[in-house]
Amino acid sequence: MPDLTTLPHQLDAAQHTCRAIIETPKGKRSKFDYDPQTGLFELGGLLPEGMTFPLDFGFIPGTLGEDGDPLDVLVLSDEVTFTGCLLKVRLIGVIEAQQTERDDQSMRNDRLLAVTQASYLYDEIREIGQLHGKTTEGLTQFFVNYNALKGKHFEVLGVHGPARASALVTRQTVTPEA
Repeated sequence: MPDLTTLPHQLDAAQHTCRAIIETPKGKRSKFDYDPQTGLFELGGLLPEGMTFPLDFGFIPGTLGEDGDPLDVLVLSDEVTFTGCLLKVRLIGVIEAQQTERDDQSMRNDRLLAVTQASYLYDEIREIGQLHGKTTEGLTQFFVNYNALKGKHFEVLGVHGPARASALVTRQTVTPEA
């Protein structure tokens, strides 16, 4: 089985489209992490009762963030997907953030926001600013609280549109080894 983190992301920077792989479906308390060595998704943690992932959560293959993992992505979709689902998405923005670990080591840990290309409900959404303000605020607050549960500090630095999101994917692309 191929390592899903090394799949090409197929970014179309003009259309802001690329691929995403879902690790944790919307509404789940179980946080799954992809393990490249086995090609499987491992239970990485469990959210407390009453707290769930607000959207499908996964990664952009072919990228590498400062935290050593592929870039994170939250995906708006008409229906909840499943762990391991490969999607074609349209990037609508990015929540730029600084994450501080328990040992006071800080790093960027941005969250891309996208919609599935196969969507009726979100077909008209082209940028994060088109979402209700409470939606973006709720997403940022989820990550503040999620990280606090793990003894980490998550500071939102800014929220930006699809051009910034596409540029981040381009900048964080991993060149395949020959």
